[in-house]
Amino acid sequence: MIRTVQIIFNALRSLSFSKLLRLLKLTLPHPLLTILGFFATLRSFRIAQKYFPKTNSNNGIGNAFRHALWAMLIMMYCCKITSPNKAKLFCKKMTDLHEELFPNEPLETKMDLHNNQIGMDLFMQMLQGIHRQFFETNFLVDHLLTLTKTAQILRDVDDPLPNELVYLEPSEPNQQ
Repeated sequence: MIRTVQIIFNALRSLSFSKLLRLLKLTLPHPLLTILGFFATLRSFRIAQKYFPKTNSNNGIGNAFRHALWAMLIMMYCCKITSPNKAKLFCKKMTDLHEELFPNEPLETKMDLHNNQIGMDLFMQMLQGIHRQFFETNFLVDHLLTLTKTAQILRDVDDPLPNELVYLEPSEPNQQ
């Protein structure tokens, strides 16, 4: 937990003044959603480390899982206190802002944004059959673990995106 707080503190400290203002513009009007989004961030990291210890923090399949789970958890928690549409709007803003504040290479950004969207879309599809108050994390994890089996490698920024999780080719063997 202390390591996580250090990482977050260092990340915030690295932001320019204008980026901090953009972050405040998202968080100040929605303090409860922000807290829930922060909690979702911590949970998604912890769960991804459990299932994908080698690839959760690089561009492998674990990273794809983590991004989709992150979006789903943000929506699940936020749906407890607001409508699904408002939860999705906040989730989209939060996940997109993350990619803007902490930029990656273009291919990595495309992958992350796509996997975030897959998570949001999957949550909205699942919402049709289950009342939003009854969602549980394990239910989401099980669905996403199934999706990782059909995840596809994204090779070029101009490649069309499938309706699947995507990840980048592992730099080392056995790192999927």
